[in-house]
Amino acid sequence: MIRDPETFEALLDSVRRFVRERLVPAENEVAETDEIPPAIVQEMREMGLFGLTIPEAYGGLELTMEEESRLLFELCKTSPAFRSVIGTTVGIGSQGILMDGTQAQKDLYLPKLATGELMASFALTEPDAGSDAASLRTTAILDGDHYVVNGTKRYITNAPHASIFTLMARSNPQDKGASGVSAFIVDAKSPGISLGKNDKKMGQKGAHTCDVMFDNVRVPMANLIGGVEGRGFKTAMKVLEKGRIHLAAVCVGVAQRILDDALRYAVERQQFGQSIGDFQLVQALLADSKAELYAAECMVIDAARKRDEGRAVATEASCCKMFASEMCGRVADRAVQILGGAGYLADYGMERFYRDVRLFRLYEGTTQIQQIIIGRNMMRQARAAM
Repeated sequence: MIRDPETFEALLDSVRRFVRERLVPAENEVAETDEIPPAIVQEMREMGLFGLTIPEAYGGLELTMEEESRLLFELCKTSPAFRSVIGTTVGIGSQGILMDGTQAQKDLYLPKLATGELMASFALTEPDAGSDAASLRTTAILDGDHYVVNGTKRYITNAPHASIFTLMARSNPQDKGASGVSAFIVDAKSPGISLGKNDKKMGQKGAHTCDVMFDNVRVPMANLIGGVEGRGFKTAMKVLEKGRIHLAAVCVGVAQRILDDALRYAVERQQFGQSIGDFQLVQALLADSKAELYAAECMVIDAARKRDEGRAVATEASCCKMFASEMCGRVADRAVQILGGAGYLADYGMERFYRDVRLFRLYEGTTQIQQIIIGRNMMRQARAAM
């Protein structure tokens, strides 16, 4: 659903230029310093990238799912860490407020999120609750006109930079299931919040994660998302469903960059008096990557359009996330093979992408969790049709 093709194409052109002129040249600096230059983050704010999915009424760009996906195809032709800067605000950090928040919550937070004045993080995962999100142990107990939050969250992306956390916590400790979980907006500067050291990761330098500890943190009742307890798990699942299409689009963009670099090397690198890309076995590596990349792109656009039409896309979103993340890993592996020894060296950048994209198969639901979701939904639909 492209609402205004001319305006949208102008936006894509500006993103392509930003990637080409600002992000790609900064890739090595980010890899070496583990920091995104503040000037680049500010440019992202000025371009409106923090407000991609927030309605125009709150100062955002209000992109449809298809528009968001196509923009990510372009924005992600560079190190994934750059997208991660805006990712939690654009997606899982703000979408809970947008989807289920009260009008007062939307009025207060969405305009500041849209401009990047506030950065949001999504605090769901815990040391003992990752894929099993319903087993959360962090509690939020009502005490007068505040909830008192205690617990630890793990692997929280952008936590060191967050202004607010979209927090999932158990408001009813007696209810051990999903219905005991509520969603809250928590000011990151609240007394009692402390951060662990930045995690040392396999890849994605510049994208920071760490533990977030809550020790008797008082959260106003007004910050209960939607003003109703027990809906946090449903909010989280809705947010993650949309986020899976988003992440699949990220995988397409990064895989396209990797394949472009591998193809360029295959054309330029000479062996036995000809380009290595003229050898059929190298062409097979390129062809397999191209076919899988094309399939993933088509899947993302199809799922995005269905979501824009208001159709249920839980299965399609999981299919996209599973296939695109696995595809991206295979493309990166083939690219290292095409570059040979150069692919293993840091100087060429391919080994960095190889490490960076490994995370895609893990977060926002591992490949195995997507398989469970897809299979379970298929069985449910088959039984309903009997």
